[in-house]
Amino acid sequence: GGAARARFAVVGGGIAGVTCAEKLAAEFPSEDIFLITASPVIKAVTNFKQVSKTLEEFDVEEQPSSLLEKRYPNIRVIQSGVKQLKSDEHKIYTEDGKEYRYEKLCLCAGAKPKLIVEGNPYVLGIRDTDSAQAFQKNLAQAERIVVVGNGGIALELVYEIQGCEVIWAIKDKAIGNTFFDAGAAEFLIPKLTAESRETPIECKRTRYTVEGSEEKGRPTAAPDKLGSALGPDWHEGLHLKGTKEFSHKVHIEILCEVKKIHLQQEFIQLQRTSLTFPNGEKNVEPDEVLWPVYVELTNGKIYGCNFIVSATGVVPNVEPFLDGNNFAVGEDGGLKVDKQMHTSLPDVYAAGDICTAAWEPSPVWHQMRLWTQARQMGWYAAKCMAADALGESIDMDFSFELFAHITKFFNYKVVVLGKYNAQGLGSDHELMLRCTKGHEYVKVVMQNGRMMGAVLIGETDLEETFENLILNQMDLSAYGEDLLNPDIDIEDYFD
Repeated sequence: GGAARARFAVVGGGIAGVTCAEKLAAEFPSEDIFLITASPVIKAVTNFKQVSKTLEEFDVEEQPSSLLEKRYPNIRVIQSGVKQLKSDEHKIYTEDGKEYRYEKLCLCAGAKPKLIVEGNPYVLGIRDTDSAQAFQKNLAQAERIVVVGNGGIALELVYEIQGCEVIWAIKDKAIGNTFFDAGAAEFLIPKLTAESRETPIECKRTRYTVEGSEEKGRPTAAPDKLGSALGPDWHEGLHLKGTKEFSHKVHIEILCEVKKIHLQQEFIQLQRTSLTFPNGEKNVEPDEVLWPVYVELTNGKIYGCNFIVSATGVVPNVEPFLDGNNFAVGEDGGLKVDKQMHTSLPDVYAAGDICTAAWEPSPVWHQMRLWTQARQMGWYAAKCMAADALGESIDMDFSFELFAHITKFFNYKVVVLGKYNAQGLGSDHELMLRCTKGHEYVKVVMQNGRMMGAVLIGETDLEETFENLILNQMDLSAYGEDLLNPDIDIEDYFD
């Protein structure tokens, strides 16, 4: 027979695709919705909680696709990979030789881990906390691994790993750069090693400009010469002496990347020296052990290990859709979408990791390939497809007004809002900090007296107040440092 046809088709069984299909199914209960996915399991959002105007919390659960069809009898899950999209014919050809015709299509095929090398059995790619947990189970035999990458996944992974040496190679100066600055990293590092409960040390509030040029706060210790934008207080309360303070299990090699990976035989022929796990100051001990694989770093060091974990971000999974279609593609490799989640092709939408937001964003929103945004985009894309199908117009969803993400690192609650790392603000901003070691870390990004972003680690209860201050762009110059004074309840000011 000819192609099965449906008014709406969605490709991808991840959060964006499933959310999109569910929303369409609810809006059009009498229409069939095709959900085309290569995997027998789908990712569903469970325990959804709207924490504040823009912050949301939910769990992600793998479920058999039959559960989705039970919840929405009009969703038809088609379990097959996509071979080709013929957008001019409004048709999708699947790997199993079938074809499907759609009126409107949403591509939600996600992204793939960016591997440092392809096809090496000793290199494992990890792209979400899900696969990180599965990975933890495979660690049983490993004595040493090398972790490459400095995003949230690498951070979480290094924290989870027990009973195994970890060499952690990062290209930045400090850990966790995608979510934090060096200060938040210093706040978190003791958790990598925490044996004892430390008593909270008050970290004085301080404010400093980006250049770290002139301390505007009250003078504390003699100001260090600052390489980074951290006030002297940091060095007081929290400075860590590299490996000394780590458990003997994690060693961080900063400012480096992987130059080459050698299998055991290749390494032996190289006649170079590999290093033991650094212990103390002078880590030039040659290693006597033979490892299955060796990593040569750009700083000249070579370490042997059982395997390498590549947690270096993702590339949008656009491959099966490009051939024969004239998609506009973003610099990051994603399908460009406009304010209505529309790609450059008629009747084709995209959402989640596969897409690149190509509209002029709100000054305090930016795209990041996170589960929260996948859910928001999938939901909003469905609204846009529905509105378009019914000839209505629709306003941009409120979740794109403010970047807001809530997560957990090292068991601390972490909330990031707006331009929390001063993304795109250049040097025209200043930071304010408040921190109690082992308890909380609060950083605010200010520009011209207005709050542009914030990082909140721990149970600070400031997220709603700060969300409002960033959204309403109120001029806060008058409050100066009292903005972060724990003895003043800011909320009283702003009711």
